[in-house]
Amino acid sequence: MSADYGSLILRLALGLLLAGHGAQKLFGWFGGPGLSGVAGWLGSMGFRPAPLWAFLAGLVEFGGGLLFILGLFNPLGSLGILASMLTAIAKVHWPKLWVASGGFEYALLISAVVIVLALQGPGRFSLDAVWGTALPGIWSWVALIVVLLSWVIALRITARAAKPVGAT
Repeated sequence: MSADYGSLILRLALGLLLAGHGAQKLFGWFGGPGLSGVAGWLGSMGFRPAPLWAFLAGLVEFGGGLLFILGLFNPLGSLGILASMLTAIAKVHWPKLWVASGGFEYALLISAVVIVLALQGPGRFSLDAVWGTALPGIWSWVALIVVLLSWVIALRITARAAKPVGAT
């Protein structure tokens, strides 16, 4: 019973923050740059096509945060958030650790929380518990592996697209 309350608190706190972070990207809410601002920033880091990556970044954070809050379709929300955090670690914060120096500590902590909740499930106080919509245990692992592989492929494609023509 205590684990269910703990899961609920984590889902609400982290889900609200991530949905808000996604809303900054998608809609420019909460002082965010909106899609065009995010696309410009991502384009400057070599993401091509930048508008598509901006939309995907906002979508997985906003939509993943909402799914996380509701405890719906576990582990899909968690995995979307994980993909976003891993990309932030690899493309923005690496190799610095501490957030005070622009490092990846915060994104790593978010990643750990969403992996744990993806694997253990959203708990009793979730729509998945009410509707029975969570993926069965083994499928959470399969989905986690697919997300990680897709993330590696996406980073490779982005790195290749960022190279100038004729560069080796």
